[in-house]
Amino acid sequence: MSFPARVTITESSPRDGLQSLGAFIPTEAKARLIDDLAAAGITSFDAVSFVSPRWVPQMADGAEVVAAVTADVTLGGLVPNLKGLEKGLEAGLTHFGVVTAASEAFCQANLNATVDESMHRIRSILFEAPEHVTFRGYVSTATHCPFEGEQDPDWVAHLAETLIEWGVQDVYLGETIGKATPYHVERLLAEVLDRVPVERVGVHFHDTYGQAIANTVTALEHGVDKMDSSAGGLGGCPYAPGAMGNVATEDLVWLLDGMGIEHGLDGLAVARVAKAFCDAHGLEYQSRAGRALLAAAERG
Repeated sequence: MSFPARVTITESSPRDGLQSLGAFIPTEAKARLIDDLAAAGITSFDAVSFVSPRWVPQMADGAEVVAAVTADVTLGGLVPNLKGLEKGLEAGLTHFGVVTAASEAFCQANLNATVDESMHRIRSILFEAPEHVTFRGYVSTATHCPFEGEQDPDWVAHLAETLIEWGVQDVYLGETIGKATPYHVERLLAEVLDRVPVERVGVHFHDTYGQAIANTVTALEHGVDKMDSSAGGLGGCPYAPGAMGNVATEDLVWLLDGMGIEHGLDGLAVARVAKAFCDAHGLEYQSRAGRALLAAAERG
């Protein structure tokens, strides 16, 4: 069995990690989080979203966050519709995320649209976007939905294949509520990789049931080399009750280091940044590897 030689990690704490918080995080703190994590080696961020502030108030300052970041990194912005794309372009971004869901119920809750309507929105965004802009497509609830239960891997593969055909650069499979085990990931990837080249597939695992690292190993076994993670395990989803954060970046880095897979990040530096951010804003620091790294560093 061969694993990827290198994994590209996209840091999702600035958007996915913060979007569900009730207390508003100041713009300067969000930008500083990105800058500090960039100093720890992170070069790609799922940074902001351009959605209605009525639905996700935490993301109301997306353009201001982009303007305040000083690090030379790739910033991505999630756009649900053409209005969001327009705002993102005005903010100076050239990398965007578009999202649908396998589940009809989740799509209605998250996007106020049917799956078919959400796909038509995505197609309009891709058609209207300037040529220099790139997109990643997300298929949420790729294994489980909080309202409908398990999802059909063949249906997810169809959505992923369609997004690739329409022009997204990569498609990320979103395990939105953290219920999947390696069994579910195996079934999902067997279908998706039969239709989409592995080099264009990424994964987005949540750790609600402690399965994110095991699921990551399964994805690596299939050759997947693009992964989202969240420093400190920050995160959740406002439309997925009980969902915890993405796999912690520190935990992912520890895994990859142990497997000899390159990634370019400093796990201890990420842990220090994330722990300081959590402490400053009254948030729980959830990375197990991060806690161990910090304790070992303190002991000297």
